Amino acid sequence: MLVCNDWKDYELIDCSCGEKLERWGNIYLLRPDPQIIWDNGDLLKKYNNINSHYHRSNKGGGNWENLKSTPATWKVNYKNLTFNIKQMGFKHTGLFPEQASNWDFMIEKIKNAKRPIKVLNLFAYTGGATVACLSAGASVVHVDSSRGMVDWAKENVKSSGLENASVRYIVDDVVKFVKREIRRGNKYDAIIMDPPSYGRGANNEVWDIEKDLYGLVELCNELLSDKPLFFIINTYTTGLSQEVFKNILELTVNKEKKGKVYSEEIGIPIKNSKLVLPCGICTRFIGNE
Repeated sequence: MLVCNDWKDYELIDCSCGEKLERWGNIYLLRPDPQIIWDNGDLLKKYNNINSHYHRSNKGGGNWENLKSTPATWKVNYKNLTFNIKQMGFKHTGLFPEQASNWDFMIEKIKNAKRPIKVLNLFAYTGGATVACLSAGASVVHVDSSRGMVDWAKENVKSSGLENASVRYIVDDVVKFVKREIRRGNKYDAIIMDPPSYGRGANNEVWDIEKDLYGLVELCNELLSDKPLFFIINTYTTGLSQEVFKNILELTVNKEKKGKVYSEEIGIPIKNSKLVLPCGICTRFIGNE
């Protein structure tokens, strides 16, 4: 399992009965997590420092209950990267802290490449991977169908002092953008994608990971340069084995470019315990240098 132990501004404090208590800077949030099916006591009773508690609704979605003063937005740092945190309507904060292990990997690969690296970040959300790659000196094309998420990514890039770095922000359906890039003849040394299980594009295009992922990876394979650095698929889709994503990269990218493919769960250590909370699957192709 890929686990990051280098956070200082984030901690997973405790987990119990479908909820996790986290520290984001000096703000403590209690949020749902379907992976937590064990009972470690009532977290609301165990801790008196909780700023905000997210309640799920039986009708879908939910709402935040602020138990103590909670800012509308605040910043957290991971090493030299800075991210803006906000309470979103569906339990999220705009950042997946477990992805720090991916950020470290990307930064190391880009810095050690000793050549200009062009990165394509698809389903790029608020730009955690974009910020990491820019900090390592890469140029990045950041693509997401939500203008709000792209604007948030711009905030994170600016907060990290990287506003003058080489980045393009694209609000578009990922599949349509990739097809246009193929027609333009553009190439990338690294591709990152974090596809949702289900979603809609900028013009209401429907995305279904089980039907559409393989085809998208096949298309992206045409965008890779002759010496690709890496290709990363992150997913939080339950019900699909990590071997599935490994097979996809083996049958597409590694079939033509040759390198190494591996797939692992990604997780966060739970403070003061030997437990780790699984947080999805990361599958990587690493090119032969």
